[in-house]
Amino acid sequence: MKNKKSFFSGLAVGIAVCAAGTGLVLTNACGKTQTSSSASAQAQETDDGDGNGELADISGDYDEIEDKLETINGVLDQYYLTDKDVSAETLEDGIYKGYVDALGDQYTVYYTPDEYSKLMESTSGEYSGIGAVMQQDKNTMSITILRVFDGSPAQEAGIEDGDVLTKVGGEDISGQDLQDVVSNIKGEEGTTVDLTVYRSSDEQYHDITVERRTIETPMVDSKMLDGNIGYIDIYEFEDTTADQFRTAYEDLSSQGMQGLIIDLRNNPGGLVDSATNILDQILPSDQLLVYTIDKNGSKEETYSEDDDQIDIPMVVLMNGNSASASEITAGCLQDYGKAKLIGTQSFGKGIVQYVLKLNDGSALKVTGAKYYSPNGRNIQGTGLTPDIEVEDDTSTDADEQLNAAQTEIQNEINGQ
Repeated sequence: MKNKKSFFSGLAVGIAVCAAGTGLVLTNACGKTQTSSSASAQAQETDDGDGNGELADISGDYDEIEDKLETINGVLDQYYLTDKDVSAETLEDGIYKGYVDALGDQYTVYYTPDEYSKLMESTSGEYSGIGAVMQQDKNTMSITILRVFDGSPAQEAGIEDGDVLTKVGGEDISGQDLQDVVSNIKGEEGTTVDLTVYRSSDEQYHDITVERRTIETPMVDSKMLDGNIGYIDIYEFEDTTADQFRTAYEDLSSQGMQGLIIDLRNNPGGLVDSATNILDQILPSDQLLVYTIDKNGSKEETYSEDDDQIDIPMVVLMNGNSASASEITAGCLQDYGKAKLIGTQSFGKGIVQYVLKLNDGSALKVTGAKYYSPNGRNIQGTGLTPDIEVEDDTSTDADEQLNAAQTEIQNEINGQ
């Protein structure tokens, strides 16, 4: 590795610039995006504490850090055996990622410029990929295909709901962060990606090649059930979700809908604004939807503005994979008695992240506040308790939770 002195001087300066850039963005509120980061990217649950911890200042230790990096680099130069080139950019990004990872907060993440670009793409509702929703187990970090979109390249290639992803491009992904894995699966339209999945139904590993295509992500699905009961399934809360919800609701209303089931099961969350926009469609104006309190005790409240409201019997379905923005939606409707919650205890993510773009195009996603339901509930680590608890019996083809929701709605329609 050449020019070690100048390289590591650059790294030390890079750390300082990174810190200064963050301060600038925060002060000027440039590039700040509020998000209730979806739980699908989780690795493990953390102790949320009281939010009064302190971050040490190491700005006076840069010379010592540079010396340590030079020592480590010398050892690697002498002993490390590798068959591939490792760029200075890769090493520098590793330092920044390691610095942020040391916080021990799985929701606070450093993104390279390329990773940040892909993150913003993922919330836009359109991207070039395979057309599947994935979720990472918070304990084992295994990644499961949660949902394959109809007509997607993933479906055409033979990937199925419930498949466990084990390799991407021939590389074992054990222990890798979901965001990194998804970034490697996405790519230029028309190219292919090789995936290996484990399928429990046949207890076999399957090597599958999928062609990447532009995916217009359906965030909402809807249909009319028996008894004029509308059903809207919300997959994730992204930029396009609120508009898709409105379209689905208006279509069902035109068919004579008398009751509504909103399905938030296996919805890992997404953008806070997307959730509040949907709540704004459901509740009358001037209703508190959610509020946040940051590390300085500053409170920010979000209220409904739309005069229109949905005034028919309503039920929300949820389960242990309903998290973040899903819990904001369900908790708000439960607080106002607007909808009963049916299913099982939700995930329990009651903190909000801010995505802060830095001057060089990289970004930090930072845990910045706790959120509270209108009645003042923070569900971090506990989740929402359903009004009617119904377990899903995976040994049957029946959907016991949906059946219970239909029964509850029909009883309300009939005035029971």
